[in-house]
Amino acid sequence: MKKVLLPVFFALALVFFTEARAQKFSGLDKSPADVASFPSSYKISNKTARVIYGRPQLKGRAIGDLAPAGKVWRTGANEAPEITFYKDVTFGGQKVAAGTYALFTIPGDKEWTVILNNNLNQWGAYSYDNAADVVRVTSAVSSADEALEAFSIAFKEVDGGAHLIMGWGTTRVATPVLF
Repeated sequence: MKKVLLPVFFALALVFFTEARAQKFSGLDKSPADVASFPSSYKISNKTARVIYGRPQLKGRAIGDLAPAGKVWRTGANEAPEITFYKDVTFGGQKVAAGTYALFTIPGDKEWTVILNNNLNQWGAYSYDNAADVVRVTSAVSSADEALEAFSIAFKEVDGGAHLIMGWGTTRVATPVLF
């Protein structure tokens, strides 16, 4: 009996080994995922807010070509970003309960509308539904000396909270988040 089971065992092992080796993996994403959190130190595990988003590159293109003014934009690349607040906050002057929301924006020359939406796991803004909006706030646009090739999100600490800063090219948009 052992003589019969041994070849069967080796045959099965070879099949499973070959399957594992034949697995195809995708290449690197052209718009890599990133995370911004507050506080930003990786040593602090008790976060107040976190954003997971994709980072598209300008590559010689204008921001308006990738994030058209006056149209809902996914605020990054690939999936719509998800912003998580681990406690209740005031976002751009409006109360928001702790939770996770999709982050959309409507870019403009002088101001952007920043939107928190209840529908998660959305690719782009193709299935965006304004009926699921939790809040819409207006944030002023400013200009910076340093140009950013990759779209970036960061938190800047201020008294009582932080500003959610979005930057691309020389464009900067800041939305206050109070804790």
